[in-house]
Amino acid sequence: MSIPTFAPADFLDLKQTEHAALFEGVTQAWEVLAKLYHYLDAEIQPANHGTMIGHPVIGEKVFIGEGTVIEPGVYIKGPAWIGKNCQIRHGAYIRENVIIGAGSVVGNSTEIKNSILFQNCQVPHFNYVGDSVLGAKVHLAAGVIVSNLKLNGDFITLRIGTHLLATGLRKFGALIGDGAEVGCNAVINPGSIIGRRSLIYAGVSWRGILPAHSIAKDAKTILPRAGVQKSSMPASQVL
Repeated sequence: MSIPTFAPADFLDLKQTEHAALFEGVTQAWEVLAKLYHYLDAEIQPANHGTMIGHPVIGEKVFIGEGTVIEPGVYIKGPAWIGKNCQIRHGAYIRENVIIGAGSVVGNSTEIKNSILFQNCQVPHFNYVGDSVLGAKVHLAAGVIVSNLKLNGDFITLRIGTHLLATGLRKFGALIGDGAEVGCNAVINPGSIIGRRSLIYAGVSWRGILPAHSIAKDAKTILPRAGVQKSSMPASQVL
């Protein structure tokens, strides 16, 4: 069996980020996660062009774009690059090696680390996003957790039928394609792949690969987004 390819262009519109250079030479989209530290270390010129409300804590290696509003209680550890016209709301914790695209919302009690968010993402309420790639206009509803580490600490693999595809990463949350949405209190388990414009219902514990334009009503019931026929792809790819 040939090795499946999860190419960036199959999930992400690279015009919807100012950091398309990160994806040069990347075959599997998650490979970009290992590049974030060195990219930000080389490219960030710390500056704050945003509006601070109260006294948020901003680390030394942080860039904040024009029109972005940083509310009280925010802690941006960095290195981090935050684009224009974002909202970083009260209590958000932005850790190391994070890129947040223009027009995005990072909300109350949301934590992000070692991740890239394309433009106009919304992670607005009580979310955790670890070691993940979120495409343009991805929306995580309240309480969505993108888990990045298996309980046993093993390296992350993807199961595709009977084939196991090694990612080479111990920490990898999810690759979430443009326009995908995840409902309240859902858990996205480590190494999950969610295709463009797919939906995951509230409260679902999702593991594996969800095709583009699909609806996951639960871990076993997958429908096409535009219709009622079940997808031909297995409902869940167990890691």
